[in-house]
Formats: sequence, structure tokens, C-alpha cells
Amino acid sequence: MKSETLIELNAERAARRPVIVVLDTANGEQRLVKAADIAADPLRAELSKQLRMGKSGTIEVGGKKLFLNVYAPTAKLVIIGAVHISQALAPLARSLDYDVTVVDPRTAFASPERFPDVPLIAEWPDVALPPLNVDHYTAFVAVTHDPKIDDPALLHAFERDCFYIGALGSRKTHAKRGDRLRAQGASDADIARIRAPIGLNIGAVSPSEIAVAIMAEITATLRMPQENLKENAA
Repeated sequence: MKSETLIELNAERAARRPVIVVLDTANGEQRLVKAADIAADPLRAELSKQLRMGKSGTIEVGGKKLFLNVYAPTAKLVIIGAVHISQALAPLARSLDYDVTVVDPRTAFASPERFPDVPLIAEWPDVALPPLNVDHYTAFVAVTHDPKIDDPALLHAFERDCFYIGALGSRKTHAKRGDRLRAQGASDADIARIRAPIGLNIGAVSPSEIAVAIMAEITATLRMPQENLKENAA
């Protein structure tokens, strides 16, 4: 790899921006495609597919074999609320290689005994969230049922353009939440991004089943084309 390509690659990775290096296997020529440039690239369909899957692989286009080397940031999961659902969700997400952090100012809930080996921050969202560098490769889940905790956390998720934002609660509860968030400056587009009721509709009842439903919805959001998601939600 040329030194200038390597420097550019490392800069994108340090900024947690996805990047793909396209290698022509016949002649060794390489070019770097940033995530922001994929939409205008001649290989946009193939590049988008590989990036969604988060895997490198070989494709054949126009009689050429190309190796797409995908560099995607490690996905994060921020869970607001150290509740029973979170106790099931955190280890499930870690098994899928997410960097998981649980935030809850209520120290009776956010205890190492309840969340072994999971980073815990027993602070209010306005203190806990800024140092976490929440970004587009972050899934954000609010499950406290306490507006004083969930609402400011969701506003932070909107600002940071998280790829998934979900919140626990019925449709009636969510409608009230939307009114509160709009009063604090959130737009209708922001509110529409919240998956509520949270998780895929699989008839989940127990905390563990709800955790599975949430993680399945996060995975679908990360891996599936957006048009397929819209069809499934219809």
C-alpha cells in the first residue's frame, strides 16, 4: 500500500469513518473510497453492500476481479438504564462484538454486581455521554422509563446521528415522549427516528426475549438496505 494511501486510511479510521480500499487483483492497483464518496462511485452498489455487511471480499466487475478491503469502525451500544432488560442486552451485544456502555445515575441499579465486566457510568446523561464520543456507528437504547434520564439522552443521540435509536414504552407513552422532546427542540424527523415500541415484534415478553428483539432490530438496521427495512415495517 502506498504511504499516502496508508496515511489517508489511518486518518479515516482514527475519526471512526468507514473506508474501503479497492484492489485490482490483476495489476495490484489500489484506490481508497471514503464513506462520503460511495454514493458517487461507479461501484456504489457493491461498496454499499460490503460496507453494510462489514466484511471484506472479492467481486467481479467488467471482467476484473477486485478485492474490497472494508475498514468499518467497531459498533458501539449505549444503554440508558441499568434495568433487567439491560442485564440481558449488554452481554448479548458484547457477544456480537459491540462496545457496550451502560449509563444510569441510579447507583442502586448501576452496580458491578448486576453488570459484571460491562462498563458502567453512574452519572446523569449530560455528564456521562459527552466523553463517550457517541457517533453514527453507535446504537442507542433508552429503557429507564424515566423522562428525566431518557429524554436528555435521546436529545444527545439525535445530535450525534446514531444509526439506531430505540426507546422502551407503549405507543401512548411514546406519543407523550414526542411532545416532551419537541418542547425541548427536537424536530418531527428526530422523533420519527426513535424505534418505539422498541425491538422487532416477535411477541417478546421476558427481559431476555425483549433483549433479543432489540438486538435483532439493531442488527437489521445496521446490515439491511434501508428500503428493505421500510418494507418490513410497513
